[in-house]
Amino acid sequence: MAAFGLILSCRPVLALVLGAGLLASGCQKKDPAASKKPVEYKGPLLETTNVLTLYSDSAKLQIKYTAPLEQQFESGDKLYPKGIDVTFYTNGGKEVLNTLRGNYGRYDKAKNLYFIRGDVRVSNVQKQQSMKTEEMYFDQEKRLIYNDTTQLVRIQTPTEILTGYGLTANQDFSRYTILKPEGVFTIDQADMKSAN
Repeated sequence: MAAFGLILSCRPVLALVLGAGLLASGCQKKDPAASKKPVEYKGPLLETTNVLTLYSDSAKLQIKYTAPLEQQFESGDKLYPKGIDVTFYTNGGKEVLNTLRGNYGRYDKAKNLYFIRGDVRVSNVQKQQSMKTEEMYFDQEKRLIYNDTTQLVRIQTPTEILTGYGLTANQDFSRYTILKPEGVFTIDQADMKSAN
């Protein structure tokens, strides 16, 4: 009878221990972050304001980049969400040859290629030539400025206005080709002076 009484008295204790264990395991909250994959950050690693970047050859200034904001990414790519200005120099960096600007810029490091969009303007100071379009690529290695035939291009020189779609030009904008020309308009210099 003693053995039977011991077995009966152990059952409530065993039931109590098992019940407490189930309660403890049921009350634990699982951390949702532990079961999810870690989030990979793809944003900029570095942001710089009022950027000034100079490129030189044989200690002579060739190109100057300025931007109100530059964002650098792990891949080496860069964004210029508030615009970018590119100035090309001649005569050992003493004279401005050409300027290129836009409201937004992106640099693709793998291709060494700049993409500029939003009121893009190119201006050759020496030849008094200017170009307007909405999107433009600048290949620093090949020294080319270009876009495709979906982009309207307007070029103004001292004597004419050229329009068309698509453009290929050297970086100093001294030679250019409009891929699909639409029109050439001669400007009367007397009319230009009276309009100003």
